[in-house]
Amino acid sequence: MTRPDLPPRRGTRPTSLARQLLVLQGLVVAVIVVMATAVAYVNAQRTAQDDAEVETTAIVGALATSPLVLEAVTGPRPTEILQPYVEAVRADTGTSFITVFAPDRTRFTHPDPAQIGGSFLGTIEPALAGRTFTETYTGTLGPSVRATGPIVDQDGEVVGLISVGITLDAIGSDLARSMPGIVGTGLVTLAVGSTGSWLLSRRLRRQTRGLGAPELARMLDYYQAVLHAVREGLLVLDGERRVQLVNDEARRLLSLDDDPSGRHVDELGLSEDLAEMLRLQAQTVDQVHVSGARVLVVNQVPARASGRSAGAVVTLRDHTELQALTGELDSVRAFAESLRAQAHEAGNRLHTTVSLIELGRGQDAVEFATAELASAQRLTDRVVDAVEEPVLAALLLGKSATAHERGVRLEIDPGTAVAATGIPSGELVTIVGNLLDNAIDAALAGDPPREVQFAAWIDSDVLEIRVEDSGPGLTEQQVPRVFERGWTTKDPDDKMPGGPGRGLGLALVAQAVRRNGGSVAVRPGPGAQFAVSLPVRTPVETS
Repeated sequence: MTRPDLPPRRGTRPTSLARQLLVLQGLVVAVIVVMATAVAYVNAQRTAQDDAEVETTAIVGALATSPLVLEAVTGPRPTEILQPYVEAVRADTGTSFITVFAPDRTRFTHPDPAQIGGSFLGTIEPALAGRTFTETYTGTLGPSVRATGPIVDQDGEVVGLISVGITLDAIGSDLARSMPGIVGTGLVTLAVGSTGSWLLSRRLRRQTRGLGAPELARMLDYYQAVLHAVREGLLVLDGERRVQLVNDEARRLLSLDDDPSGRHVDELGLSEDLAEMLRLQAQTVDQVHVSGARVLVVNQVPARASGRSAGAVVTLRDHTELQALTGELDSVRAFAESLRAQAHEAGNRLHTTVSLIELGRGQDAVEFATAELASAQRLTDRVVDAVEEPVLAALLLGKSATAHERGVRLEIDPGTAVAATGIPSGELVTIVGNLLDNAIDAALAGDPPREVQFAAWIDSDVLEIRVEDSGPGLTEQQVPRVFERGWTTKDPDDKMPGGPGRGLGLALVAQAVRRNGGSVAVRPGPGAQFAVSLPVRTPVETS
């Protein structure tokens, strides 16, 4: 005998939730149908008795007022006159008996002639008082529902009594004839209820994949654990582009204060390009989006059920910190590019100097070497003296060398002076590096001389940055879209090795500026100017 507290044997599977529901619904429907049938039977029985009382009372009233009955009761031969008459009435009405008797209970009529002259069995006191009443009483024909009333002469005297009854057996026979309808209705109801339960169970089995309640509960526990433990943001949308599921990480990455379940993607306050991607519900792999103060790597996989679109599953990864590291890497790369360019130039200068010495022009060689060294040293000294942020200084030197190599002059305004700002170096690299890259590319698209102007200073604890180029600039219509992800004026085939992806750099600038509580503005027209204002993290004294 198996103990109930032991787990099921290996190989057995718990009964599915659909089957359990089918059994439960079947039992409920069966109980309801049986109870309804029993209630219907009791109601039919009560109705039959009520009908019998009404019918017998009506017959008593009709016979009691009949002149024939009154005359016979007061005449010398009541039985001879009344027996055939009341029997005919009894046969026509389908009652069990009609008994006319004297106030002393002596019967004048009875369905059994042998009972005529005998004493009437039953209650007569209310009738003797002049009132018709009904009762259930056991007489010579067995239990019956009967009505008894008085026969009154012209003087108001009770001269006789009439009792009309229907036996319970007769009522039962009438009720038995109605039982097939009651039982048939119950069976039809049971069949319809069972069929509905089966169809519901079948639908539920498809939706629950035939799993039982313990399995579903266990899956829900696992689902909750995975949902909150996963480090990626998870967003599940239905076919109507409404949120059906979101985990804590997704709410954090998308800056959602409350549970957005049931809301449309347009109601989440996302950037237009990210909202458009979610609306399309197309397959997306590692697409970078700027949302609020974060850079997100988004993957989207459409979900299908029974061959039809059922929504999409979206995963989100925070790329913000990686982007900051990428910015710092860009500064290192720029510095390396600067060193490479300087090494290249130094090699050219060395060859030139050696050649001049070999030609016997030593003085020219000295003047040439010292002039180039002095120019490079002056640029380095000016940048280092003006910019106390070492990463920003290195970035400017690197971008200056890169711009020079590409045929663009990067001019650093003499008024540039930047002390320690407390702003993360990675953020400065992202902002300044992308602005300079964009300006250099824009200058290359313009006519010579190709120049980029950079200026930075601190005013009232606010770091002001200005970057201006000699390129074709921007129109008034283009300005509102400058910081949108994916928007660019460059040729899509124009790829700069090692540079940022087209249409992303300025979006990252705007995001970094917002993240640090600053603002960015664009001046349209030939030679676009970008102006950035960033509050410094620590008070800075300026002269």
